[in-house]
Amino acid sequence: MAPKEKQPPERAYETMSGVPLAPAYGPADLAASGWTYEERLGDPGQYPYTRGVHETMYRGKLWTMRMFAGFGTPEDTNRRFHFLLGQGQTGLSTAFDMPTLMGYDPDHTRSLGEVGREGVSVASLDDMQRLFAKIPLEQVTTSMTINAPAAVLLALYIVVGEEQGVPPSKLRGTLQNDMLKEFIAQKEWISPVRPSMRIIRDMLGYCTREMPLWNTISISGYHIREAGATAVQELAFTLADGIGYVELGLEAGLDVDDFAPRLSFFFDVHNDFFEEIAKFRAARRIWAKIMRERFGAKNPRSWILRTHAQTAGVSLMAPQPLNNVVRTTMQALAAVLGGTQSLHTNSFDETYALPTENAATIALRTQQIIAEESGVAQVADPLGGSYYVEMLTDRMEQEALAYIEKIDRMGGIVRAVEEGYPQREIAQSAYDFQRKVDKRERTIVGVNRYVTAGGDPIPTLKIDHTPEQQQVERIRAVRAGRDAAAADRALAAVRTAAADDTINLMPPIIDAVRAHVTLGEISQVFRDVFGEHRDPAFL
Repeated sequence: MAPKEKQPPERAYETMSGVPLAPAYGPADLAASGWTYEERLGDPGQYPYTRGVHETMYRGKLWTMRMFAGFGTPEDTNRRFHFLLGQGQTGLSTAFDMPTLMGYDPDHTRSLGEVGREGVSVASLDDMQRLFAKIPLEQVTTSMTINAPAAVLLALYIVVGEEQGVPPSKLRGTLQNDMLKEFIAQKEWISPVRPSMRIIRDMLGYCTREMPLWNTISISGYHIREAGATAVQELAFTLADGIGYVELGLEAGLDVDDFAPRLSFFFDVHNDFFEEIAKFRAARRIWAKIMRERFGAKNPRSWILRTHAQTAGVSLMAPQPLNNVVRTTMQALAAVLGGTQSLHTNSFDETYALPTENAATIALRTQQIIAEESGVAQVADPLGGSYYVEMLTDRMEQEALAYIEKIDRMGGIVRAVEEGYPQREIAQSAYDFQRKVDKRERTIVGVNRYVTAGGDPIPTLKIDHTPEQQQVERIRAVRAGRDAAAADRALAAVRTAAADDTINLMPPIIDAVRAHVTLGEISQVFRDVFGEHRDPAFL
């Protein structure tokens, strides 16, 4: 007979963000805060959008099933794109490798050993052409998770679209392009905060004028949460970033209603089921009020927080990896009940490696089963009016607003990031959470409770050095085969624009990629003109 497992210490009943929980909730809990249906809820599709951004929600249109994909060479990822589209995926989402994210070409010394490892390698127009071969860009929406060199990747996508006969005005998709989040959490940057904001400002102006169907910035809480933030911190810092980008657009002379409808958001979905649902509902309500009352937006589309969601990569565990299917299912259901417009479900094997086709298919089928078999998509906001969910939504709103007000007193999110405030808050939360896990005050099944002996072998995707060798040879061939004089002139024009704040950077960058200037060469101009960033939180 197996020995009885030692029980963990008695724990407090609270959400993952530390909100204390009563045994049950009722009408008095809502009445105590002056709760009214009209002010706090409203109908689905109506201000303040607590109950969802559309009147019929998923009855009218299911959320976009957008599975993240990217590894190896552009051809490798192109095959995965075609595979996922064939399995019923409804939008593309592109993961780039670390050299691409950091603005280095494959043959740079800092790229060694990382090319194609955790995403696809893209550094030239040739790469982008291969990545989207036989994919009609007018018929798909494409999300690109790229930030520091986002202007370059957008330019490459624009030129590939032109080659297919699709003008920028008809391209549909989303660029992450959220450098504030990078400085706060993900740490993939090129230049300091304010020059990075200038680049985003120029992209925002260009896309507002030329790409009306494109989401220029996907304001991302996902990486903030993955770095260790609580749900409240994720909500607060993400919306504070959004405020910073709206202010940036206004400083560029844009009317808020001309660009705000094309801003989108990206949230993590972690394990605390009801807290995650409440987070989405609170996010919509806060953003609607900020846009209408703080920025004076008049177009209701400017009030709407549209969001993509992704299940929590940080919650995936190597021990007992099939448990991750359950975690992902629970998180995906929370995202749907919370009212997301787009969803990526992580594969159970991602704690070991990039997902295999089988694991990616299971992750996609998870969404399809929720959509087609569970019944949760038949009614808008089915948990609306739950005393518990409404109490949590109110608490999330109150605590997030307290953070936002503190950031406002500091002079805004750019100043707060420069001082390292969000960075330190997240670091402390990550430490507190890990301490609770280590002390078994928070259970992680298969890790600190219900542990089994031995490993759980599963098939994993293995990437050898062949993609790196191919990409190094290709980038050198691009440089050798292009019109060197034209490339030099185009790169010089980018340098001139970078040095002159009155020149929009996007047109010269587009011209440069047409001339086969590489991502690394353009990024080096940014380093030369703007300098390189150092994190103030750890200086």
